[in-house]
Amino acid sequence: MPLQGKGIFIWKLPKCENANPATIGRLARSANLTHVLIKIADGIYKYNVEKSTLYDYIPPVVAELRHHGIQVWGWHYVYGMDPQGEARVAIQRVKELELDGYVVDAEVEYKTAGRAAAARTFMSKIRSELPNTPIALSSYRYPSYHPQFPWKEFLNKCDINMPQMYWEKAHNPGAQLVRCVKEFQAMTPYRPVLPTGAAYGAGTWRPTPADIKEFLDKVQELKIPAANFYSWDESRNRFPELWKAISDYSWGELPPEPPKDMADQLIEAWNSHEVERVANLYAANAAHITRARTIHGQIAIRAWYNTFLNEILPGGHFTRTALSGTGNIRHLSWSATSSKSQVTDGVDTLGLVNDRIVYHYTNFTVTKS
Repeated sequence: MPLQGKGIFIWKLPKCENANPATIGRLARSANLTHVLIKIADGIYKYNVEKSTLYDYIPPVVAELRHHGIQVWGWHYVYGMDPQGEARVAIQRVKELELDGYVVDAEVEYKTAGRAAAARTFMSKIRSELPNTPIALSSYRYPSYHPQFPWKEFLNKCDINMPQMYWEKAHNPGAQLVRCVKEFQAMTPYRPVLPTGAAYGAGTWRPTPADIKEFLDKVQELKIPAANFYSWDESRNRFPELWKAISDYSWGELPPEPPKDMADQLIEAWNSHEVERVANLYAANAAHITRARTIHGQIAIRAWYNTFLNEILPGGHFTRTALSGTGNIRHLSWSATSSKSQVTDGVDTLGLVNDRIVYHYTNFTVTKS
């Protein structure tokens, strides 16, 4: 699906809402973002993977954003010293994460003499292995300032140009964007420009909310279908006024949010504390299973939820912390707090038929609050 609307880059996932998928998904949707671009590799190495445990932070975030109807692209900083190795990790990450698109971030290292050949090698490899994946170039905003950069070698195999339209030390993003687009329109090959704006600070300089609005106004005036910002890390943690400006900006009609997943419906029903509402999510012959027992049918399930909601976790507040699975299977993690007890390790599996739960395995530990 072509990119439309607002997006944002993520650099270090653990520094973005502590890599909490549910929070990232909720904030992205409330900001009306249509796409999020996450760093997936640096050189020949995977990125946003915990070094000591090899835990990959990205898959649960991808799944969560997808549940909100948001495209997920991966971006990759490349150096050109080992283009074959960099291509291999790019291909691996795009495939294993099932990403919607890939962005190659090439900068100063590719201004070194002889790097045009590395660019050709790298781009030929990823294009041949990812024939149906949209590929974008992220690099300098004014090609006239960087004639040593191998623009042609990169853009020949790209579908989109995502210039880093950062207006550092100034506050005129509209005029700079006009120049940026004109310079690329004069180049061969030309690729559609979807610019990346500045949502970070550099030294004492920082964009203003007025800058953000001016940038996006100019994007729309130029009839550019999409734009994004760098970065979630900076705007959420250091410059919340910039996040608010991006979030509040109206891009017009956006695709409707997909219907709520059954896992989310279940959490909402738990939070309503209405036993009947919860029971209505289950099929008439549903099975509910814990480590200690298995029960079947609506009457037994109602009795269980009367105990669960009124005795085990009375007045509890439930939060989904992770979600995965497609088709008829869902795996969710959850936590809960109540006046007398809490759960931090809830792990459930749901089996679904005709939009009803037919199988529910739950495992959790209750501790005192």
